Amino acid sequence: MRKERTHYSRDFKIKAVELSNQRGSLTDVALELGISRDTLKRWKQDFKSGKFEATSSNAKVRSKEEEEILRLKKELYEIKLERDILKKAVGIFSKSDR
Repeated sequence: MRKERTHYSRDFKIKAVELSNQRGSLTDVALELGISRDTLKRWKQDFKSGKFEATSSNAKVRSKEEEEILRLKKELYEIKLERDILKKAVGIFSKSDR
């Protein structure tokens, strides 16, 4: 039987990280909150890398240029993926012609 994935709010994650920083023990805090130690460890790494802001009111507002850059990066990724698929298809078809 498969366990259903639980989604936690951003505020819960931030408070869990802050609590683990105060207490120093990931295992104890994870057990107390009913989450796995690895999950709390990942949240802590995300927090250090800047994925979460210290307060919920610090939501990032993206400029038009940043949004355009993100859109172009996504488009570039998709085009590279399509190119790689086509390369593989050409390789498969060229082998069958021999």
